[in-house]
Amino acid sequence: MTDTGYVIGVIAAMGLVTFALRALPFVGALWLNKHPLVQRLGQFLPLAIMTLLTIHSAAGSAREHAAGPLPELIAIALVVVLQWRTRNALLSILVGTAAYVVMRNFAFV
Repeated sequence: MTDTGYVIGVIAAMGLVTFALRALPFVGALWLNKHPLVQRLGQFLPLAIMTLLTIHSAAGSAREHAAGPLPELIAIALVVVLQWRTRNALLSILVGTAAYVVMRNFAFV
């Protein structure tokens, strides 16, 4: 049998480490928000990440279907045009997703 004090000590240590790891981003955010490199990354990184995710998703989906990348390209173009004209992200995402689903399931089978 293990010692009760030892078990309580291990559980307390695990709890402290878990709490510290979860609190670290909030403490570090105070310093990081003021750093010029982080501010510069915050300006262009979200766009770069979304672009890479879109390209990766479209290329992967295009390889799985015989119709090729045409439905993905049409849906992406539709989203870009809607976002450019309306500046409404929800509308762009919903219309682009609906167009893609309709094309994949009915038009480009």
